[in-house]
Amino acid sequence: MNITTDPNLWAICLLVFLLGLLIGVFLTAGGRRKWKERYRTEVDRREALEREHSEREKEWRERDSLRGAAAKDRDRDDRPL
Repeated sequence: MNITTDPNLWAICLLVFLLGLLIGVFLTAGGRRKWKERYRTEVDRREALEREHSEREKEWRERDSLRGAAAKDRDRDDRPL
């Protein structure tokens, strides 16, 4: 039995290939929407976290600058006249 000469073996191989293709399509049919939705929610969550972090970073920078200004002012007040 040689695959190049036996037409029955060609037909069996083709049918097995088509069956595998159909099973693969049916197994992933509902999953496409699910992973896309999970991806979109993850992207939205990441963007929200980045926005929150940038807002907090502005507050942190402002606090640091105020702390630095207060330290300079305190040093100025501590100097003898």
